[in-house]
Amino acid sequence: MNVVLYCQHVLGLGHFMRSLALLEAMAPHRCVFVAGGPDAPVALPGHITLERLPAISMDETFSRLLAGDDPEALKAARRTRLLDILERERPDVLLVELYPFGRRAFEFELLPALEAARAGAFGRPRVLCSLRDILVEKTDPEKYQTRVIARLNALFDGLLVHSDPSLFPLEETFPRAREIAVPLHYTGFVTPRPDPLSRRRVRGELGLAGTDRLVVASAGGGKVGSELLFAALDAHPFLQHDNPPRLELFSGPFLDDAAFERLRAVASGRERRRVSRFSGDFLGLLAASDASLSLAGYNTTMNILAAGARALVWPFEQNREQRLRAERLAARGLLGVLEHGDLHPARLAERVHALLESPAPDPRAAPDLDGARNTARIVTRDTAQAG
Repeated sequence: MNVVLYCQHVLGLGHFMRSLALLEAMAPHRCVFVAGGPDAPVALPGHITLERLPAISMDETFSRLLAGDDPEALKAARRTRLLDILERERPDVLLVELYPFGRRAFEFELLPALEAARAGAFGRPRVLCSLRDILVEKTDPEKYQTRVIARLNALFDGLLVHSDPSLFPLEETFPRAREIAVPLHYTGFVTPRPDPLSRRRVRGELGLAGTDRLVVASAGGGKVGSELLFAALDAHPFLQHDNPPRLELFSGPFLDDAAFERLRAVASGRERRRVSRFSGDFLGLLAASDASLSLAGYNTTMNILAAGARALVWPFEQNREQRLRAERLAARGLLGVLEHGDLHPARLAERVHALLESPAPDPRAAPDLDGARNTARIVTRDTAQAG
């Protein structure tokens, strides 16, 4: 089976990392990962080939494409590149991340590719939409849903919803889901699992004794959320008891250089805290942690649940997605939610101290986290049956 997955990450790393986890689970099948956002510092397994389109991103309000000095030339180059990849690969499966539920700004390249696939230009690939748990609100929801349903039913063979319907059924943020005519599969949430020995290994690498506490603070890709990181650094001195916790802080690869240097300057001069841009073993760090501070994006929250970490999350407020996810998981006792007032240093230290003294979350309350493996099984089975 030959799989091509298209993913356009525009702000953070979440869409990219979730798509990568899906392809990792497709081994040993050949997979081509077509990515069109900023470079992500990750290693790829041997069965995955990364094909980059010329990079386009969006601002943090999701209202403006950042496409350089000649956006039309860039769009034309991307469109041609995507069609060339599909012609070369002639995939059995074409996975399209988020579209048509989002990424309408990228129809300049997606519609020609999908229409060509429907016309048989690349053989007869099964075209599947890969969709996360929660959709963001729209200014005209009826018009939006009508457009999505028309595109999905005309150009796709199936919909994979990477959610657990006991937590987030699609109807909650897409009320007209019953009008979707193609097969819909809930896969469960997509996240890698930490190695059972991760906690011991990582704590050993950090030189932590059995009674030492580790706090991990992170901001996803780094384009938003730096306020939380500065707050974590400011709160750290308030946690200086007999055995102060170690603070490992990750800014994300896309935080601008000036802000990153400010973080490093604030962190300097005190022991037991370190600022880094990114970790290739973030899941292992969560497994080793005694507390996590982060935003409430899909990937980070599911990593937290997979690691069984105690966590406080601060939802990104540009839309409802992170707030809804955070509050639903908090209702199950799986994490706590930070409000803006909690970022005051003394108050944040109180919240962290209470978290450190609390029991670990009950894993029985977690939703289905086998989304990558379930997706691979569904795609492989349905492709063989169609074959």
